[in-house]
Amino acid sequence: MSTFTPKNILITGAAGFIASHVANRLIRNYPEYKIVVLDKLDYCSNLKNLLPSKASANFKFVKGDIGSADLVNYLLITENIDTIMHFAAQTHVDNSFGNSFEFTKNNIYGTHVLLEACKVTGQIRRFIHVSTDEVYGETEEDAVVGNHEASQLLPTNPYSATKAGAEMLVMAYGRSYGLPVITTRGNNVYGPNQFPEKLIPKFILLAMAGKTLPIHGDGSNVRSYLYCEDVAEAFEVVLHKGEVGHVYNIGTKKERRVIDVAEDICKLFNMDPEKSIKFVENRPFNDQRYFLDDQKLKNIGWSEKTAWEEGLKKTIEWYRSNPEWWGDVSGALLPHPRMLMMPGGIERHFDGAEKYESGKSEFTGESKPNPEISPSPQKPALKFLIYGKTGWIGGLLGKLCEKQGIAYEYGKGRLQDRSTLLADIKSVKPTHVFNAAGVTGRPNVDWCESHKTETIRTNVVGTLTLADVCREQGLLMMNYATGCIFEYDAAHPEGSGIGFKEEDTPNFHGSFYSKTKAMVEELLKEYDNVCTLRVRMPISSDLSNPRNFITKISKYNKVVNIPNSMTVLDELLPISIEMAKRNLRGIYNFTNPGVVSHNEILEMYKQYIDPDFKYSNFTLEEQAKVIVAARSNNEMDASKLKKEFPELLSIKDSLIKIVFEPNRKTPAA
Repeated sequence: MSTFTPKNILITGAAGFIASHVANRLIRNYPEYKIVVLDKLDYCSNLKNLLPSKASANFKFVKGDIGSADLVNYLLITENIDTIMHFAAQTHVDNSFGNSFEFTKNNIYGTHVLLEACKVTGQIRRFIHVSTDEVYGETEEDAVVGNHEASQLLPTNPYSATKAGAEMLVMAYGRSYGLPVITTRGNNVYGPNQFPEKLIPKFILLAMAGKTLPIHGDGSNVRSYLYCEDVAEAFEVVLHKGEVGHVYNIGTKKERRVIDVAEDICKLFNMDPEKSIKFVENRPFNDQRYFLDDQKLKNIGWSEKTAWEEGLKKTIEWYRSNPEWWGDVSGALLPHPRMLMMPGGIERHFDGAEKYESGKSEFTGESKPNPEISPSPQKPALKFLIYGKTGWIGGLLGKLCEKQGIAYEYGKGRLQDRSTLLADIKSVKPTHVFNAAGVTGRPNVDWCESHKTETIRTNVVGTLTLADVCREQGLLMMNYATGCIFEYDAAHPEGSGIGFKEEDTPNFHGSFYSKTKAMVEELLKEYDNVCTLRVRMPISSDLSNPRNFITKISKYNKVVNIPNSMTVLDELLPISIEMAKRNLRGIYNFTNPGVVSHNEILEMYKQYIDPDFKYSNFTLEEQAKVIVAARSNNEMDASKLKKEFPELLSIKDSLIKIVFEPNRKTPAA
């Protein structure tokens, strides 16, 4: 029997239950393997599942969706991936009855994207596709022989149908393009870290709370359960000893009725089953039995090791020790928890997640593809049309595109002229449009107070026209807006740590510039093709740029000393490109988490740049005497952006790491 030895493994969905146990095991047992985890952190994923691997040098986490072809191709090339273990999927049957399209999108389309990337790059030596025993459909109640790997696939619910469909794609790519594919079909798995929409953790958490255990139907349905560590070992065996083109069942002959599982858990919690179990409405269709023949996997060296009683006790002990692992899961504990199946679930992560990757963030634009590997020639997947060439952000976007190898062109049309915008789109044929154009005023927003018509024409009419044209052409528009539409108030007092959220109503009307930006933001809510990014007091590592907030205040005679949310462009602009790739929409507070005051920034300036620098303060009342329009001061809640990009640094950490340390002119302490 030949043995396969991988080098660089991509594991999809490894912040989820089964895949996290597999990833942790491989990282622990094979330090010579590089393990790259790709997970979009849906509702049933949790970065804490990967805590055992956090400090390992051979581990890297990337947040992203397998449905993003650009991201998948990028990872395969830059990480020199030779092996894929594809776990990422929507798996809860109840949810599939309520939102079947999401299952098709994740389970079939996502798998197709991965397969196509493997075909294009031509470097994959193993593609292990993780399927389910449910693709076989219902096993006869009196069957004494389980489904073997060549049994017919007869799925009975939307979930298993999408998994069977994905298998057909895997098989087709194996035969048509010679991809080295292996498929596994497994029984139910249980153990620590499992999201409690599944039977066993749901029953355990309900029992811990002294609540009744809901059973679908009469509880006679039969299932087979394997402990998670045994399953992780099975994948370790399949990875090294599995034969290309083959299917392997991962199963057990030890079957249990659902009612038996509930009674066993009641027994371990000293609960009376008669009083603690209730029967609820059944699923639209609930397979009576799944039964597998697992001899083929045993033939290459795997066997079940953990007895049911031992595994169940371990699992209960873990949930008792980690009751808050998943946070508020009350919705998952309902008898039919379909409402959790929503795109973009709740992300849960441990403290310090921004330092989680062993390597650099995928969004810095600093990673370079391995020169020895190049994809087959093909038309570039991305092309950006950027408006705002002469502006600061627009100029930086072009440089970022060049750095990341993304095709782009600057728009030639004027925003308020619909015909010229249509001509740009026809000529450029972009995949995304970026709007970094707008009137802020020179040298500052006071200019807008005496040029109101010009300000409206660009900030309101122009932005709306571009959004409307993009919608008509089926294009996503990334719109750089402002957070200077809020000011501290009784509900969001200065220093409280309570920031304005995306859904809050603007309350700052002190400048005409801010009025126009608040007005257009409200109108843009009617356009579902727009992603609005609220930038505040932008900062960059280029301290010679006169538009840089640090450069500005370092030249002022006096400054007010008020904490504010701010945007470090070096860190945030690459994220905006990734947001476009992910086709994110809606409003985002586009700032680093936290606040920093003018004085704190200038003290950093003294520490890192000029120890002899001096500054003084004045009050808002004194400031008002030397400016025409009032200025916005606020804290913005960046938690929505942080959930999407857990590597995002706080404002003070970002200032030190990205701005001041690289520009240091003083001796290091």
